[in-house]
Amino acid sequence: MKKKVLLVGESWVSSATHYKGFDAFGSVTFHTGCQPLIDALNGTEYEVTHMPAHEAQDGFPFDIEGIRAWDVIILSDIGANTFLLPQRVWMHSQTAPNRLRLLKQWVEEGGNLVMIGGYLSFQGIDGKARWRKTPVEDVLPVKCLPWDDRVEIPEGATADVIASDHPILANMPVEWPPLLGVNEVELKDDGKTELLARLPAEQGGYPLLATGQYGAGRSVVWTSDMSPHWLSPEFCAWDGYRKLWTGILDWLTAAR
Repeated sequence: MKKKVLLVGESWVSSATHYKGFDAFGSVTFHTGCQPLIDALNGTEYEVTHMPAHEAQDGFPFDIEGIRAWDVIILSDIGANTFLLPQRVWMHSQTAPNRLRLLKQWVEEGGNLVMIGGYLSFQGIDGKARWRKTPVEDVLPVKCLPWDDRVEIPEGATADVIASDHPILANMPVEWPPLLGVNEVELKDDGKTELLARLPAEQGGYPLLATGQYGAGRSVVWTSDMSPHWLSPEFCAWDGYRKLWTGILDWLTAAR
């Protein structure tokens, strides 16, 4: 039986106005950034379900039983407000379960959580992702900063792997393609956190890949993206891309 992975976020809607001389018209486009990851996990023991960001507001489970249905939950480029402000709260001023607290409970019971970087991950652009000081931050191996935490690296940065013998990285190629940005975070000093890769010292040395444990559960953070723009197309096409994500999922779901 395949292990069930829920990928939440990694989608957006953009609107544009097109000017053609005297006339103008608008258009709206829906985008996703998760296809490289979904393609990489095809044919593996993992079955990935994508819940786009606009569906998560009311589609993400409101009870612990619904969350327990998943072996791994991945949060990618989606802010805390989507979980805190379902329609019944935002539109009708009614109470609703706090799903951030439910995620914390789920990990404490043995669930496996991943947060992937992006403009609305960790604290995010202009601080709008707002994961700092939430119950979800409690279960991660890192702390979020109280401000815009993006680190843009237009010149590119190559991962500094410092734990190549860790099970997640055991089968990875030695040479990594460049990445173009990360979210800056602070590693927790709790005795349960392990830093596996970071940016080079001359580019800040910020955490890139870290693991943690909380209660009976596990968590992983990857502070760069899962696809462009922070990941170069070269990175997504790299043989190590699939190995990286299967390694993360294998470690999270290993018997313990």
